Amino acid sequence: IIEERTVGPDLGKDSIDAGTIALIIGFVLVILFMFFKYRIFGLIADFALVVNLFLLIGVLTIFEATLTLPGIAGIILTVGMAVDANVLIYERIKEEIKIEKNNVIAFDGGYKKAQTAVLDANITTLIAATILFFLGSGPVKGFAVTLGIGIISTLFSVYYFARHLTSSFVFKNKDKIISI
Repeated sequence: IIEERTVGPDLGKDSIDAGTIALIIGFVLVILFMFFKYRIFGLIADFALVVNLFLLIGVLTIFEATLTLPGIAGIILTVGMAVDANVLIYERIKEEIKIEKNNVIAFDGGYKKAQTAVLDANITTLIAATILFFLGSGPVKGFAVTLGIGIISTLFSVYYFARHLTSSFVFKNKDKIISI
């Protein structure tokens, strides 16, 4: 052990509060970025991100998990992974729209071409979280649990929720020019 510190309850609470504020500010900035960068698709990604966080917090509540700094870090990383997945997908759809003028085919192609990258990133992170859970202790396990649940909720929100909302929009506008 190189360093060990004992932290009083007030300092611990201050750290949790600061982490929570950072999470909220980061979340709001991500939502604004996605909206301005991808317009309606960004709005769909924002809804999916909110669903993702509700799922994550809901599962953590069912497990009666306590909010800790490592848990907040896991939530922040989950937000980043979810945004990354949506950005990859929407950029692929944007590329497909330039090549294939049919919106439905571009949508389908974009999702298919981004799927490998999205799944690879999330599955490798899930493997790392599993290893951290089994080899780690205390706070590391808490981070691993939060991250693992976050990855699963991210995949659900991206491939079920956001995909269905996006496909509904694309099919309703299949004959119009869609700009992302």
